[in-house]
Amino acid sequence: MKPRPNALIIDDELATRRLVRIVLEKENYKVFEAMDGESGSRLAVDCQPDVIILDPGLPDASGITWLRAFRERSQTPVLVLSVDARITDKVEALDNGANDYFVKPFDTAELLARLRVLQRCFPGTAEGAFLAKGSLAVDMAAHEVTFDGRAVKLTTTEEAIFYVLLQYAGKVVTFAHLLRSVWGSGSERKLHELQVHIAQIRKKLPAAGNRILIRTFGRTGYLLSWFEETRGLAKSL
Repeated sequence: MKPRPNALIIDDELATRRLVRIVLEKENYKVFEAMDGESGSRLAVDCQPDVIILDPGLPDASGITWLRAFRERSQTPVLVLSVDARITDKVEALDNGANDYFVKPFDTAELLARLRVLQRCFPGTAEGAFLAKGSLAVDMAAHEVTFDGRAVKLTTTEEAIFYVLLQYAGKVVTFAHLLRSVWGSGSERKLHELQVHIAQIRKKLPAAGNRILIRTFGRTGYLLSWFEETRGLAKSL
């Protein structure tokens, strides 16, 4: 995480923007505000935020429409902050590129915890966001993973899972820890979804052969391991 990460709040409610600003500035964030999608798009380019907090009910456009268009050009983590707690709205936001969904009114401590999780999974331009060991190269800022010089195309969620496994390479990461790290609290029921993403990541590393392995440890979790040429990777993170 950068010494002072940038946060962009896109919300037409002044009271919400003020509250979030106060909370984030106490945690040393540099905060930018937009009250509609148009100004939010401009600020997303100008301030290069490390995280975006988005209200889906914008005055000039649907926040989900804005998010869908934003995802075509950026993988910056987005936390949707909404008054609507319906599961259909949560699913729609997540399916269209949201990394997390939080309901108003909210607990400020939990909001900060969710943002910390997002920034651990999507480090943006933080220092040390690039690493190269053996045949594996990971550029977290550019969201690029290559093996033997060949690009490994991961989805946003697969990337988040892979980064957590890299962070603890050589150690077993429990299912519960992975679920909390990628989807936040209350994600215990997403185990099957996690298993599906792990299967996809394994398929996308064919060039790695058996030099990079994601091993399943019974009902406990996953372990990322590799041969001698890449040993020590976890220490670089």
